[in-house]
Parts: sequence; C-alpha cells; structure tokens
Amino acid sequence: MPYTVTVRDHMMIAHSFTGEVFGPAQRLHGATFVVDATFGADELDADGVVVDIGRASAALAEITGSLTYRNLDEEPEFAGRNTTTEVLCRVVADRLADRVAAGELGGGSPSSLTVTLHESHIAWANYSRSL
Repeated sequence: MPYTVTVRDHMMIAHSFTGEVFGPAQRLHGATFVVDATFGADELDADGVVVDIGRASAALAEITGSLTYRNLDEEPEFAGRNTTTEVLCRVVADRLADRVAAGELGGGSPSSLTVTLHESHIAWANYSRSL
C-alpha cells in the first residue's frame, strides 16, 4: 500500500470481562484508548488524497464519542461479549468502513483500513480489513 492516511482520537470506556484468563479485569474497570485509523490506497484521487482528513477525523470522533463514558457491559450491542481491545478495534473499523462505503469520507477509493487501539504506551491491538 503506497499511500496511507492516519487520523487519531481517543475514548474512555468502562467494562468487565468474563473468564478466568482475565484475572482481576473480570471486575468492572475503566480503560482509556488512543485510537488510530489508517486508510490505505494504491492510488490517490484527482485531488491527491486518500480520504479527506477532516471528514475522516470527524467520522472517527463520532464513533469514539458514541462509546465514550459508557459502561459497555450495559450496552445491548455488546451483551454476552467480552469487549477486549481486539473486539473494540473491529467495532470501530466496521463502523468506519460503513462510512467509507457511504462515501462520507471524500477522497478516492481507499482499499484498506487498520484501526489501532493503544491501551497504554506498551500495549495495543490492531484490526485490519479490506474496503
């Protein structure tokens, strides 16, 4: 992928996990994630862009805003699921992909999207998908 554009936001959520593997994280706790969304394209559009950075930033902010200050354990869409960092990467990526498909981000035709949630300065997860 010769061209990429990344936009960044953050979100603060509360959640708990089910399963002994999670140890003390089975209890309700908070998490603050730095969220990066990277759009990739083989070619630029006629204006020389992959996506419109302003539109991509706004779309990411709307998505992270819809999750921020929420206890994800209480959200029907996450019922029965562990909202791990990896799962949340896919949720954000799929919501952004819907915006790309709807033509809301302007620019050309990005062919890939990678969402990274930085849980801390030493741990993060990615989810990549084709568009």
